[in-house]
Amino acid sequence: MQNDEVIIRFNNISFEYNHAKPILSGVNFSVRKGSKIALMGQNGVGKTTIFQLITKALMPESGSIAVAENMTMATARQVIPREELTKTVREFFESAFSKKIYDIDPRIDRVLEVVHLAVPHDRPLKKLSGGQQARLLLAYALIQDPDVLLLDEPTNNLDKAGIEHLTKFLAEYKKTCIVISHDSEFLNAFTSGVLYLESSTQTVEQYVGNYHAVVSEIAARLERERMKNARLEQDIENRKEQANFFGQKGGHMRDVARKMREKIEELESEVVTVRQEDKTIRNFIIPCQEEATGILLTLTSVTVMQGHKPEAQSVKVQLRRKERLLLMGPNGIGKTTLLEHLASGHALGEHIAEGTRIGYYRQDFSTLDFDATVYQALANVAANHSEQELRSIAAGFLLDERILKTKIGALSEGLKGLVAFAQLIFIRPGLLFLDEPTNHINFRHLPVIAKALDHYDGALVLVSHVPDFVKKIRIDQTLDLGALTESNVTHKPISTKTAPEKKSKVKSKKQK
Repeated sequence: MQNDEVIIRFNNISFEYNHAKPILSGVNFSVRKGSKIALMGQNGVGKTTIFQLITKALMPESGSIAVAENMTMATARQVIPREELTKTVREFFESAFSKKIYDIDPRIDRVLEVVHLAVPHDRPLKKLSGGQQARLLLAYALIQDPDVLLLDEPTNNLDKAGIEHLTKFLAEYKKTCIVISHDSEFLNAFTSGVLYLESSTQTVEQYVGNYHAVVSEIAARLERERMKNARLEQDIENRKEQANFFGQKGGHMRDVARKMREKIEELESEVVTVRQEDKTIRNFIIPCQEEATGILLTLTSVTVMQGHKPEAQSVKVQLRRKERLLLMGPNGIGKTTLLEHLASGHALGEHIAEGTRIGYYRQDFSTLDFDATVYQALANVAANHSEQELRSIAAGFLLDERILKTKIGALSEGLKGLVAFAQLIFIRPGLLFLDEPTNHINFRHLPVIAKALDHYDGALVLVSHVPDFVKKIRIDQTLDLGALTESNVTHKPISTKTAPEKKSKVKSKKQK
């Protein structure tokens, strides 16, 4: 239960990277014990930086951060660092402690039960699915039993059951929690306040209330500011005309003009800086490879995980140009592995039409060169486009000159996602594989991305656990890997729109 004890306080905090990228400017806010706070802001604006300042992984340029004495903290990160993926589950949890824990295995069992994950302790992290890794990241923070839990995009990669379980856990959680997430329904279920990081001023505004109420309050505030600016600008313009008129007169009229100009300066100081938070990526089209025709993808079998063991299952999938397949199933069933094998041409029972150009959006962004700059990443796939076209497309994804000069590895996960989408425009794929494309992406951008995918003219295979996003895209077939593992399931293609998910292997809109 929240009380009046302040356990974290930011006092006039300013921070920038390499004296070239201002992130925070004179930030003030406080966090009370037992509160559940959402941290909002656009992709790349500095939300994760605030977490790093709270934990002292980064130090501010100026100002002070006060943390209650003996307060322990743990962060559930967005992703497992690439260099740690060779660790086993046990080694990963051992790294959460500064000293050897002799009862580590029973502790792991208890915390894995909390996050509804069952994996062998000796399994390498790289063998886990994205959803399993997401649960493991939360368990890594929980096993430390911290006073303050910091969650960075915890719902990414989680299936519906995982999100429901996490939501219930946080609603009942007795300690302090600060969450970065773009999932509005998830946040609204348990938050009691919002820290709103405003990109144009690099300041933080603090609000009390559940997420939906705060978002409405912010929208109303933006509208009030817009209307105030409009009135001020009209008043200023009228006074300027009058001041110019009186200034041309002699005597007392010049004094009137001078006072009017002083009033104009006063009014101009009241004009509120137009916020940048409402910026959304521009509508875009992913062009399709012109030569991609006929049946582009045939799939006669897939490998699914059954009790941590791979099993081959027969399916019958054919995708032509303009057809879309939704790949479904619980975390750990093998969706990401299947997409990876499809994109590389190594999937069992797979045939891709010769000459078909493939676009592949990976949830871990490993198709991007983390050592390259954003400009280099786009230029490498934009051979037939002019410099002006490249920069115009980049600007449409909010990738400005500063970001273009930044290395991929230094970007936020959300900005990496925007770079990956920008690349697809230059690639012009005939067959597109998308693995959880909503992860890390600002909710304002999702309708634009869904529209682009809905209008894509090539064949598309999509993995997503976000129903509202999937509803915006026409789906022709559904392949439920979870249903393939059920006993006595017979193959019966049925409608994706009206048929129940259980008891279906492959559902096709064309066979009702």
